[in-house]
Order: sequence, then structure tokens, then C-alpha cells
Amino acid sequence: MRIHLIAAGCLILAGCNAQPSDTANETASVESANVIDVPADEGVSAGGNAAETKPADTAVNTAALPPVEPIPPGQPGGLPDDRTPVSEAPFSADSAQGAAQVVQSYYALIEQGRYDRAYALWEPQSAGTSKAFADGFAKYAEYHAEIGAPGRIDAGAGQRYVTVPVQAYGRLKSGEPFHLRGDVTLHRAGDIDGATAEQRSWRIRSVDLKPHASPR
Repeated sequence: MRIHLIAAGCLILAGCNAQPSDTANETASVESANVIDVPADEGVSAGGNAAETKPADTAVNTAALPPVEPIPPGQPGGLPDDRTPVSEAPFSADSAQGAAQVVQSYYALIEQGRYDRAYALWEPQSAGTSKAFADGFAKYAEYHAEIGAPGRIDAGAGQRYVTVPVQAYGRLKSGEPFHLRGDVTLHRAGDIDGATAEQRSWRIRSVDLKPHASPR
């Protein structure tokens, strides 16, 4: 498995404020956004617009191509390079580190092609249908990700939000490499009366990854 966390801050609280509004989040594109025809210049989905896709009949043997490497931390398109050591302290599932762990698990499942399990980590009604979600990854020959340090938890009105930076990279079935960079926003209910254990668990609300030019 090539998915891994960046040592520059994985599972460490960073000084980043996540302040998504309910309206913005409800209309945000998800990873299968290419399935619902998001224009290429929006570049908001990890499942689309990473590079120009060649026609299916020109697909190449990607196994014979060299591996695609992530963009190094601190460089344009890479994760932040804050030089913070990785924390080995225990953390709770409802903490910001717990949210980052959900994102790590999510992209590990994507890399393994276990789209049904990855889909289950989304909030209900936030990722479209399970079929559309899986179809959004059909053009990839390989898909990897690096996960950065989560931002601070934004709390209000009994709700909790946090963003986690992600760099996704790999190769399309056409043979073209791709690099994507952006954030995953997670949501959970706060410790309020009536909230179930499921509602208090971090779930993905939106994924906003934009294409970045692959290094030459």
C-alpha cells in the first residue's frame, strides 16, 4: 500500500480554521463529481479532471510505466511542510486527529478499490449513489494519497467541523499521471442530548481536490 501520512504533521493539530457553512457544504462537489458533469475548470473533485483523458481505445499498459511520485511537502501542489514531528500520543476518536484517521482509512480503501467501504465513510446524501461514487474512480489505473495535519475543530450550534489537507496522485488508465491537492471536510454532532453514537462519529461532508500540474 502506498498511501501514507506526511511526517510533517499527520494526526497533529495544526493552526488551520475550518469554517464551512451548511449551505456551502451541501452544495460542494464530491469525489464522484465527474459523474455529474462538473466543468473541467472547476477542478473540485478527486474523481475527475486530473488530466486530459485519452479515448478508451488508447489505454496503455500502465504497469510498464514508472511509478508516479507525490509532490514533496512545501512545494506547489504538495502538502504543507511545517517540520512538526509526528505525535505518538493517544488520541480520541472525536478529536481532530480522529478525523484525520478517518481520512487515512478512506484513501486506503480507495487505493484498494474497496469503494463500498469508502462510500460508507461519507455522510448520508453527501456522496450521491454508491454506483456513481465507484464509477467516479473508473478512469484510474492507480490512486494514492498523502494525508496532512488536520485543522482545528470548528464548533458551533452543537456541530463540529474539521478540514484535513490531502494530496492525491497516481496514473490514469490512459497512462497520464495526475496530481490533486485540496481538503477533505468532516462533520459530526457535538455532545448534545439526543445525538447518537453514529451522529457523533466523524463522517466526510465534502472533498475539494483540484488538479495540479504533474512534475516533469
